[in-house]
Parts: sequence; C-alpha cells; structure tokens
Amino acid sequence: MIRLQVIDDEPAILKAIQRLLRQEDWQVDTFSDPQDALQALTGASYNLILCDLRMPQLDGITYLQFARQRQPGAMRLLFSGHGDRESLVQAINQAQVQRFISKPWDDYELLETLRSCLQLQQLQMEQQRLLLQVQQQQDQLQRQQQALQEMQRRHPQLFSLTRAEDGSILLEEHPG
Repeated sequence: MIRLQVIDDEPAILKAIQRLLRQEDWQVDTFSDPQDALQALTGASYNLILCDLRMPQLDGITYLQFARQRQPGAMRLLFSGHGDRESLVQAINQAQVQRFISKPWDDYELLETLRSCLQLQQLQMEQQRLLLQVQQQQDQLQRQQQALQEMQRRHPQLFSLTRAEDGSILLEEHPG
C-alpha cells in the first residue's frame, strides 16, 4: 500500500489534505509536530513526504534533509504560502525536493502532482530492479565465459571457441 507522510503545524491544513486524499487508496499519516513525524520515519516506510516550509519547531527544509537520510527512496515535496526563491533553491539543493506546492493549492493540481511523483517513484524502483537484473546477468555471463575459457585452456584438442556474427559463441569440436 502507498503510504504518505504529511507535516504541517496548522491542523486545518492537515484536515483539508486528509479530506482530499480520502478518495485515494493511500495510507496518509499526518503530523502537526515535526519531532513526532521524525520518530515515525524510523517505524514506517513512506513513499512520499509532504512537508510545510515554515513551522515553529523545525523548518521544512531541515525536516526533509533528515527524512532524506532516513528514507532516501521517499519522494520529498515542500509546500508553503511563502515561496521565496532562496528557500526554493535551498530546498532543491539540500533536501533534493522533487516539487514545491504553493498554498493555497488547487485540489486537482495537488492530486495530480502527488500521483505523478508516486508514478515517478514506481518507475525509479523498476529501473533499479532492471539494473540489478542486468548486473546479475552480466555477472553470470562473465562466469560462464571464464568457465569456457578454462575448459578450452585445459582441453584445447577437444574444441575451439568461435564468435558468430550475432555475437553468440560457437563450440567447434575437433575430431579426436
């Protein structure tokens, strides 16, 4: 199940987001205290973290930096009614924030942003899985090539290795 963490010091914002996301099949954990949200990062795995920029206890950029260390695979989004350029650059550079959402937000745009970020995360996970699969296949191929070379070295009179035009390896037997 997809799991989201939302942090904002304003309870009305948290309730509005919960209401909006109720239509999705996502588990949404909301926190008004960033310290509680940090503790939750150790016990739960989140696909996406949406955090307010300005909170009294801890600013959103610092929070998302901690979140990045604890859950590097989670998508990180920042939202605020105070979007100055310096804060945005800092958020992108230090916390590697994927998106910035302005308050007040448009419900449709927020949902589409969350969906696209989650889709991007799924694609990144699939890419990692495929890269691992390719690496494993390359390792297996290398071991097989080494075994064939060793066999050819030990028994040169039995066969020779020839590479076909399509890249495959042909074993040619020598009559004994």
